Amino acid sequence: MIDRASPPGARLHRARSVDTLPAQTPSGRPVRRPVSVEGNRVAVRTTGPALIEQRHWLTMQHCKRVLVVVHTLTFGQRLKEVYCLLERDTRVQMAFTAAPHAFGSGVPRHLERQGITALGWDEARHAEFDLALAASSRGVHELRAPVVRISHGAGHIKPLTDTSVLEPGERRWPGMLNPRHLVHDGRVVPTAIAYAHSRDLKELGSSCPGALPFAHVVGDPCVDRITAARPHREHYRRSLGLRPGQRLVVVNSTWGKNSTFGRLSSLLPQLLGQPLDDRYRIALLIHPNVFAGHGDRQVRAWLASCSERGIAIVPPEADWQPLLVAADWIIGDHGSLTAYGSLTEATILLTHDPGREVAPSSPAALLAAAAPVLSSTHPLGMQLEYAADRRRPDQYRAVAASLSSVPGEFHRRMRSLIYRLLHLGEPAFPPVAHPPAAPPPLKRWVASPGAEEWS
Repeated sequence: MIDRASPPGARLHRARSVDTLPAQTPSGRPVRRPVSVEGNRVAVRTTGPALIEQRHWLTMQHCKRVLVVVHTLTFGQRLKEVYCLLERDTRVQMAFTAAPHAFGSGVPRHLERQGITALGWDEARHAEFDLALAASSRGVHELRAPVVRISHGAGHIKPLTDTSVLEPGERRWPGMLNPRHLVHDGRVVPTAIAYAHSRDLKELGSSCPGALPFAHVVGDPCVDRITAARPHREHYRRSLGLRPGQRLVVVNSTWGKNSTFGRLSSLLPQLLGQPLDDRYRIALLIHPNVFAGHGDRQVRAWLASCSERGIAIVPPEADWQPLLVAADWIIGDHGSLTAYGSLTEATILLTHDPGREVAPSSPAALLAAAAPVLSSTHPLGMQLEYAADRRRPDQYRAVAASLSSVPGEFHRRMRSLIYRLLHLGEPAFPPVAHPPAAPPPLKRWVASPGAEEWS
């Protein structure tokens, strides 16, 4: 049974007293304990961060404490849209932690590059916070804070892949519609669940009705950013180094065996065996999970022949939105980036029909019904021009409309939700969806890393 009795404002888990703390964490790490003292002896013995054990040492005290739980690079990029709404407020102290995940290898470096010193996962989950932000459900039931769960992609595309955990006849609900991503031990874990579309609530009523009281429609930050970026298309193209008359082809891939990258042996002959002339520039956008899973060096080694032909390999930490906005064509699979391409001027082609790999009502399924599919038996350039000539003005309208039912409102709605949960008044100015910064020239991403970069 799902516990529906606790209202969102009462979902804060109180930390245990020192006497009840275990001697070790599940990982075997000793738990630091305050020391009882008498007389003139030292009051506290600790080597832990001030944010957790020594808050009286902090210069800015009495702040609301918000923990950002970053499982993967992709999730961290999405969460940035949320914590940027809070971090300038002197009433709020942000803290970050890299949570365990199969694709989490690049997270510490990603956070460090942004000037963020992350708390250890064991430290973070044993401390108390006023709120936690997460784009994944893994381990968040262990946190001592009310959790705001946000989506990390375009709608809910992929049905649950691990069918071994399903009961006989249980439906493979995708993403944040799946009860297994929302419920732990019969209890809905998040205090608030942020959805992009009102349609999600209808589906949630069927998949996990106990989560409906905690669901909020806030929109999609990528929809709003891309919309804000569209007037800057020519600026992005100049920044990428495109000459007048040159056209940009962006090839993107999600992760997994049925992704474009998973079919690399079929993709490379199309990109390399039928080379495009100098009127075209090509950039590859590979999902960060591919780099995290296989290793950066290995992925770049597999793509070395592309780099040698002048194809740009976009690094996983780069902002992909300006490239989509600048593109003339987007070639992709059933991943989120292909669906977000429906918001741009680009003509979209699919590398293959996703079939049962996607949920029937997802943006990816709608796109599969609207976009042409590449053929391995015809020249790539001819297919690009044919698809562009045949494109209708409203061809992707249904896909774009499925991404958010409240376009332009994510930052306002998300900020209102968070401040309400923190019991703080909002800042007296509107949040703005700024367009992404201009990207570097494509030539910076063409050359393979030299040996000195791997030493």
